[in-house]
Amino acid sequence: METTAPSTAPGGAVDAQSIENDEQRKHALKKVIPAAGIGHFVEWFDFGLYGTLATVISLNFFQKGDTQAAMLSTFAVFAAGFVMRPLGGLFWGSLGDRFGRKNILAIVVLSTSGATFLMGVLPTWKTIGIWAAVLLVLMRLIQGFAAGGESSGATALLTEYAPSHRRGLYSSLIDVFGFVAFLVGAGLVFLMSWLFGTDALNSWAWRIPFLLALPLGWVGIYLREKLEDTPEFRAAKESGKIEKNPIRTSLRTSWRALLFCVGFVIVKSVGHWMLQTFMPSYLQTDLGYNQLTSYGVTVIGFVVIVALCMPFGLLSDKIGRRPVMIAGCVGFVVLSYPTLMLMNAGSFWAATAAMALLGIFMAAIDGAINAAMAELFPTNLRYGSLSLSYNIAVAIFGGLTPYLSTALITWTGNKFAPAFLLMGAALISGITFVMAKETAFKPLKG
Repeated sequence: METTAPSTAPGGAVDAQSIENDEQRKHALKKVIPAAGIGHFVEWFDFGLYGTLATVISLNFFQKGDTQAAMLSTFAVFAAGFVMRPLGGLFWGSLGDRFGRKNILAIVVLSTSGATFLMGVLPTWKTIGIWAAVLLVLMRLIQGFAAGGESSGATALLTEYAPSHRRGLYSSLIDVFGFVAFLVGAGLVFLMSWLFGTDALNSWAWRIPFLLALPLGWVGIYLREKLEDTPEFRAAKESGKIEKNPIRTSLRTSWRALLFCVGFVIVKSVGHWMLQTFMPSYLQTDLGYNQLTSYGVTVIGFVVIVALCMPFGLLSDKIGRRPVMIAGCVGFVVLSYPTLMLMNAGSFWAATAAMALLGIFMAAIDGAINAAMAELFPTNLRYGSLSLSYNIAVAIFGGLTPYLSTALITWTGNKFAPAFLLMGAALISGITFVMAKETAFKPLKG
């Protein structure tokens, strides 16, 4: 089954059957959006807390001494979770293409919320020494394995349900919910820092957001279990087009699309994890802002991204995915270094303006990229192909971004050196976007 754009009859009349199909999809999306959204929210609320609380985690799970060394250890553990993402993507993606989107997505959110809850009850270095760090790594590995199936599955779900001429708009909700999750996580940490003070946050209050993961996870499971699978997947199943080994088939028949998808995701990965994970600690450790100010700047940056993702998604439906994504990359290449210099001004408003500017470029890419990735693959290979290519890129580039950003400052002595990492990622992805074919105005591959 292909999702086609509404056809036009002679004289400019739009085919009534096409309108009916899109209207049915819009009605179904009233249930699909909350189910996809809450699960994605839970997933990235859980996964992002580690980054938001990186400074606090370094104090509790690693031996006191060199602050920079403790941060490097913290970000190394953060990267460990990404090592498991491609393995999780292979596992969950294959199952999603064989047995459907909704059931796999329900299991994924349960796995992540459980691991995050356990992270909130772990003993610290002061209690059990090195074993605290070992258990922390184990929880991160479980989180990473589960997260390997979330973004790709949710992207496939929303893209396959969306009306043909609004795939960019609806698929951009994936990143809206993801950044709302980071926004809520960062806002919660900001609120706790204000209510309880830095000492209490560092001592015990940091556990509260992790403990919230379990009830949020159960909400996600409940909503996802109430869904039907997508029209595209049900049509593929009824016509006998389900692959027994979708990953192997994808590597054989869609390897060019897989490479394009990896290239797309490089800037998304580096940009996301630099803004979401590295920036809060960077503002404190390297630029000298206090904890409260750092979290406040981060929250405002997330608000900008959340506000602009859907408008950019809609714009990509009208003018194409490529122009929107290329514009975001050009912004990162030209202005990443100046924005970090602006952050160093020592002013809350200067740091906020810099974060907001980076957020605009990130929103341009996020608004268009989910639909662009999903449109590369046929229905019977979409979940697995997205999971494989997306998670390889995220594991290599996203997981190492906080560590490499911190290391670049240590190696070069230049506190603005992380900008070069973001600029390089934007340049690679920008070239990939230029080379890719426009897919916005074509039907989904059946």
